[in-house]
Amino acid sequence: HVQLVESGGGSVQAGGSLKLSCKVSGLTYNRYVLGWFRQAPGKEREGVATIDSDGVTDHAGSVKDRFTVSEDRAENTLYLQMNALKPEDTAMYYCAADRRYGIRKVLASTVLSFPDSGQGTQVTVS
Repeated sequence: HVQLVESGGGSVQAGGSLKLSCKVSGLTYNRYVLGWFRQAPGKEREGVATIDSDGVTDHAGSVKDRFTVSEDRAENTLYLQMNALKPEDTAMYYCAADRRYGIRKVLASTVLSFPDSGQGTQVTVS
């Protein structure tokens, strides 16, 4: 049973930075993929970034060059470093996990289909 707990959200001014964390437990797959998605009020969920067990990453076009996904395996923690934040980045951010299938890079958009996700952490940019 995979458990994911997000933290690190908050309020920040446009142009600022935040670093989200996601503590992962119960992940037993040898090959896996972790990711982040977000949902703003009144908008559809959006895949933000993925990182697989080989360290291959993908970022949505809307956040590329501003956000960076990473993983600390020793700490079983997933991160999302967010720089140059914009008001349109305001959303609830969730981390998610899935087994890694195949060999192709796992696109950020596919994180929406991952079976396990956390409760989310709010990011507000003004």
